[in-house]
Amino acid sequence: MAEPLRPFRLRGCGSPQKFGVAAGSLRGLLRKGCRLLQVRGGPGRDDTRLGCRLQMLDGTASSGCRRSGPGLELPAETRAELQPLRSGPPGAGVSPGAGSHPPVGQLPLAGSRLCLYEDGTELTESYFRALPAQTELVLLGPGQSWRGCASDIERLLAAFCSHQGAVVEAARRLLTDERAPHRQKLLADLVHNLSENILAEDKEEDKKWFEGLESRFKNKSSYLRHSCESRMRGYMREVTGFISNVHPSARDAYRGIINLMAEKLKSVKYNGCYFDRREKEEAARLCTAEGWFSCQGPFDRDDCPCKHSINPYSNRESRILFSTWNLDHIIEKKRAVVPELAEAVKTRDGREVNWEYFYQLLFTLDNLKLVHIACHKKTNHNLSCDKSRIYRKRKQTQEIS
Repeated sequence: MAEPLRPFRLRGCGSPQKFGVAAGSLRGLLRKGCRLLQVRGGPGRDDTRLGCRLQMLDGTASSGCRRSGPGLELPAETRAELQPLRSGPPGAGVSPGAGSHPPVGQLPLAGSRLCLYEDGTELTESYFRALPAQTELVLLGPGQSWRGCASDIERLLAAFCSHQGAVVEAARRLLTDERAPHRQKLLADLVHNLSENILAEDKEEDKKWFEGLESRFKNKSSYLRHSCESRMRGYMREVTGFISNVHPSARDAYRGIINLMAEKLKSVKYNGCYFDRREKEEAARLCTAEGWFSCQGPFDRDDCPCKHSINPYSNRESRILFSTWNLDHIIEKKRAVVPELAEAVKTRDGREVNWEYFYQLLFTLDNLKLVHIACHKKTNHNLSCDKSRIYRKRKQTQEIS
């Protein structure tokens, strides 16, 4: 006894167009799908030759078809092409007769498979029978694969890259009439992220980026370099301001170390290269040559679990948001490094404090991680300085007898 017909939504792996197809078996659905879609097999190919789409199960109609009363009227040539699908017993597909061949470009039944749209699971006959009606399926040919929703995301990203201007304009039009807050945010973020002028460097090329900044900044890199330098100067002020907590007998020595650190910072231009995309030495900057920064994750992780990234060179809003990113001290500046430095100066007892070690902890990437504000953990890190590096090792002298 033939299985009752059930409706499904069917599409090829390279097209978003969906077709309503009813079948009672997996093989029957494959046959109908192959005849309907008529696509060329092979990786990444889905050349639909049909002049129109059937009325979709969600009630929408396609271009190339015209309505006739409550139903949908197909063009004459399409009705003739689909006629074989309506012959034979219910639920059964129609295979070509002996000696006949499928149309040129038609997907061959022998190499075709059906899979779930949502995750790419390929169907078996038993799995097919358990599926609910109107499940969305993807028809695959030889060499084709489907990774579920990720495949559609890849196509969407490709559209962003190849038709960026058109995508932005379409999103702006949709945003004008959108009332749902969640969809508003998605569209606004899309417009924001695509409305960027990353490659522009000088003020004349992207005047909007410089709005609100002092007139002395003539290009983006000079401002981002200044931003990093300002952070380093702020750390230096904190070290200097701690002198009131240093034992009076050690304050002169503490001032001497501050002066050495200040000279070192000045000689490397306050490490402004960390934020400067024009820096030629790749290892000396935290961004790509285009200006992309990636979050390095919380102090207790090797990477960012959320894959945060930002390009402050792209537009004004990203420039402002980048100011909320932190250069986080792994061994904490206030709780560990500066107090340990003050204690080392106090208890040096003739030993030479290894100020360069403290300099590295305070001002360099040896102890700094660039983190998104959500990855900046302000709890106690419970990390301390390396006791073996606090003082310089004395040179060993060997007596000659």
